[in-house]
Amino acid sequence: MTHAHTPHHGPAHGRHQEHGTDGQAEILDLDAEVVAEHTASITAWLPLTTSPRQIVDLGCGTGAGTFALLDRFPDSHVTAVDASAEHLQRLRTKACALGVQERVSRVQVDLDEATWPDLGAPDLVWASASLHHLADPDRVLRAVHDLLPPGGLFAVVELAGFPRFLPDSAPEDRPGLEERCHAAADRFAAERMPHRGADWGPMLTAAGFTIEGERAITVTIEGSRSEAIGRYALGGLQRIRGAVAETLSPEDLAALDQLLDRGSPHSILRRDDLTMRTERTVWAARRTSHGSCPSA
Repeated sequence: MTHAHTPHHGPAHGRHQEHGTDGQAEILDLDAEVVAEHTASITAWLPLTTSPRQIVDLGCGTGAGTFALLDRFPDSHVTAVDASAEHLQRLRTKACALGVQERVSRVQVDLDEATWPDLGAPDLVWASASLHHLADPDRVLRAVHDLLPPGGLFAVVELAGFPRFLPDSAPEDRPGLEERCHAAADRFAAERMPHRGADWGPMLTAAGFTIEGERAITVTIEGSRSEAIGRYALGGLQRIRGAVAETLSPEDLAALDQLLDRGSPHSILRRDDLTMRTERTVWAARRTSHGSCPSA
């Protein structure tokens, strides 16, 4: 659906990551909980001719995609791939709790490494909120192309940035604070994650894939529908603060700290006007050729 250099919303998988932090893992878990319905709708939308038996989840984080895919395709086995040992252990604990541990294999690898361990022969490769962290995404896309058999599907899910939660008028003494924090975080991350918000269609085509579907998903979930939204907003803004505190005005930093203070009457956890707002795009790309795709 992973991660202390930047506010982070995707799984750990490449060299641009924060290894094994509890805060990151909690955010990944919260995202999985809050957008579970939307993730399920993505797995249902995929243009599959038959149910996949072998699936690889690249940059699996704590397992949002892994468990959604296992649920959608009950005869499947998922190889969950991530650079973070802590995330993979958390995923294993969840798999055991759900009784699906026999259907999950875990592989720890940095996807930016030149060679990967054996990932089997998947019918479907899934990569959610992970590709934009890669140092050389074109090489990784070619590697996925060669991993899949002819007819195999590559599902890419990406989001432009971290979700928003506060109304524009909040907080009352510093309206627009959240957007200013995100703008500062985007400037901080621009050089570190140049592919965030990219159009992956042309890159997938260049890697030899045929795009069979593209879908933009707008997610809007009111806080009253999920208690987890307040905790998600708190955790996300805490991570953003760690990256941008020195660039905020004193007034904005003070207002942000009030939102992050669990004991304050102004705490974000006490607000009843939170709404999670985010946009995600899905590309369904099929390998149609029999040979390896040409090098870029």
